[in-house]
Amino acid sequence: MKYTECVAHTLVSLTLVGVLLMASGCQDDNENGTELTPGADTISALDTNTTVDATPQPDGAKSDVMPDITTNADTVEPEDDTTTAPNDAGTIDIMEPVPDSGPVEPPPGALKVTTVLSGLVRPWAIDFLPDGRMLLTRRTGDLHIVDTATWTVSAPLSGVPAVWYDGQGGLLDVLVDPNFEENNTIYLSYSEPGSNGTAGTAVVRATLGENSLSQVAKIFEQVPKVVGPNHFGSRLQFDPTGALMVGLGERFDYLDDAQTLDNHMGKLVRIHPDGTIPNDNPFIGDSNVLPEIWSYGHRNIQGMAVHPDTGVVYIHEHGPKGGDEINRPEAGSNYGWPLACYGDHYSGVDIPDDHAGQGFTEPLHYWTPSIAPSGMTFYDGDIFPHWKGNIFVGALAGKHLARVVMNGDEVVNEEQLLTDLNQRFRAVEQGPDDALYVLSDDASNGQLHRLTWE
Repeated sequence: MKYTECVAHTLVSLTLVGVLLMASGCQDDNENGTELTPGADTISALDTNTTVDATPQPDGAKSDVMPDITTNADTVEPEDDTTTAPNDAGTIDIMEPVPDSGPVEPPPGALKVTTVLSGLVRPWAIDFLPDGRMLLTRRTGDLHIVDTATWTVSAPLSGVPAVWYDGQGGLLDVLVDPNFEENNTIYLSYSEPGSNGTAGTAVVRATLGENSLSQVAKIFEQVPKVVGPNHFGSRLQFDPTGALMVGLGERFDYLDDAQTLDNHMGKLVRIHPDGTIPNDNPFIGDSNVLPEIWSYGHRNIQGMAVHPDTGVVYIHEHGPKGGDEINRPEAGSNYGWPLACYGDHYSGVDIPDDHAGQGFTEPLHYWTPSIAPSGMTFYDGDIFPHWKGNIFVGALAGKHLARVVMNGDEVVNEEQLLTDLNQRFRAVEQGPDDALYVLSDDASNGQLHRLTWE
């Protein structure tokens, strides 16, 4: 969940597992650069309740449903969903991981899936406001406010910066400031158009109004901007010190730049909320390194979450043909891409698995074959007491919600949920009501599901 909400407010952020269809090259998103034209989509509020017997078994029982949903929406050229991107990870070393106290028996009942929104065109991220309303981004460049009492979606807010909507680019993550009740501030990441057909990831902070954004200020932009429609990242989180972490991609064709420190390709950066650089960043004082860099050797970071007990930041990122990773990013560490990965290049060329032997940090966990992870949250609510401390990750190519059981930093079990929905899950968040909210990505009928135990 977003650290802003688990520490500074009683609000608990909703984590969405979203789904991006990718064309050629990566299993996470459209990698063929197919241009997607936004239109006036129809968003439907639904109340599709399905109860499934999901009592976990020793190996992890799957709990999946397929609601019967019909909506009208834009017709958008479909993206190919047969691609994935590699992962690397890093760690903010604040506290040692907390050992798991052991499995908790589930309460009587079963997993219930309620589809609350449908007909969404290219949804990407959500976050919750202190009053319980939800912010929803769509890659088309639209930001909406969702009334969670009636599940009605506002018209697109004005004042959102222009985005480069092509391939995997567009409006990406949204994050609510920890002090929102005092400053009404939110943060957006997006692909920003440059000159001569170039683009790069950028972050703005803005004041949220009822129908618009004001005082929009850019606090970060990826340098250099380059040509290409893929691997923009991007997830946002606050670390325990209040610094803003920005996860980036290496822009696909620029993979070697993930190993050099004079650019932002394949980096995790750490800045203050106003865009200035914290003086305890690992490369402060080195004139050959961009001072906002926290860790490097990443491929395409599309998940970031903060442990609710320790404040430790965890990330995941895509591998190519295999090698998606979970890590906790340590200051100044190198996570190996493209010199180490538990996957192969799309061409079939082998990549050395060994990280540590080459001086890189090994992942905490990896997926081969790739699931194309997107969105990430720790669960710490009361609806699912048997899932407290678990990590939830959306799978785009894998078309499931992954429940990852941790003991300290060791993954000890994993379960695939929602497989029968056959959807690409883009984001997952825990809500202020302790339910899990899972977002699927689609060109015309993305959906938001509410998960409870009844």
